[in-house]
Amino acid sequence: MILTICPNPSIDCTIELANLNVGRVNRIENKILTYSGKAINVAIGVRRLGGNSTVTGFMFENDGKSFLHALDREGVLSRFIWSEGSVRVNYKIIDVRSMMTEINDRGESVPREKQKELLELSARLAEDCSVAVISGSLPQGVEDGYYAELVRSVPKEVKVFVDTEGKKLLDAVRQGVYMIKPNLSELEAIVKTSLGDKSEMVKACKKLIEMGTQNVLLSLGQQGAILTDGSRSYYAKTANVAVNSTVGAGDSMLSAAAVMVERGADAKEILRCAVAAGTASITTPGTNLFYKDKYDEIYEKIKVEEI
Repeated sequence: MILTICPNPSIDCTIELANLNVGRVNRIENKILTYSGKAINVAIGVRRLGGNSTVTGFMFENDGKSFLHALDREGVLSRFIWSEGSVRVNYKIIDVRSMMTEINDRGESVPREKQKELLELSARLAEDCSVAVISGSLPQGVEDGYYAELVRSVPKEVKVFVDTEGKKLLDAVRQGVYMIKPNLSELEAIVKTSLGDKSEMVKACKKLIEMGTQNVLLSLGQQGAILTDGSRSYYAKTANVAVNSTVGAGDSMLSAAAVMVERGADAKEILRCAVAAGTASITTPGTNLFYKDKYDEIYEKIKVEEI
């Protein structure tokens, strides 16, 4: 069983326009609502790959039941800590050039007593899991250090994956985690320098390994990904596909990596599956994740090389 912890769920509203005309009236050509949040996406991806997943996190009274229905349809178990207010809405505006403009809400504030409840619930749920994935932003009222608290709440024998950014990521890494999944811009922000080639990228990843993570899965967008444990490093390029939306690609990668780690796969297979899932995800519109048939098709095209 894989546990995913979602501190800040969202309703993603993807709006397609012919052109985005700032300061003028715009007509919507298509609109897609997705009940989302990074760790929720990971839980769904795990199920689509045949794994078992439970998702926990904060949920809000207004609109929250729609998330339960969406997760039920995917076969994902859910146990949330409920709080007053509404789920935040994030807007993804896509024009005819496939240029995306994002407008993200901050979400409702979560009181400290609810934060303590989630720590306790995460600890109980993780007892029956071999992998726990903590990912996404934090709602208002929750300090960056809460990521470290979540990591500490999980039993030591559980492999913890973390996908967030900045101080939240560093605080979590210092607790000792199994894997993190930064993208290139997030990694560059941490090491405070631009990274030109793969050797520089691996060197930067090793700094995070020295801080406390065992593995780094570095997402390079349409260029693929790198997986390193500091001793051996691997690279896989994405397959050539038509891009509909890059939203959710990182979550898809993380779901595949978590499933393969749970199944005991080696590093090359973990990376191959992660890149296949991420590539399959970008073929779907809006914030929809990958579908298994597309994943299987792309998996056959992914090649992994040691670097």
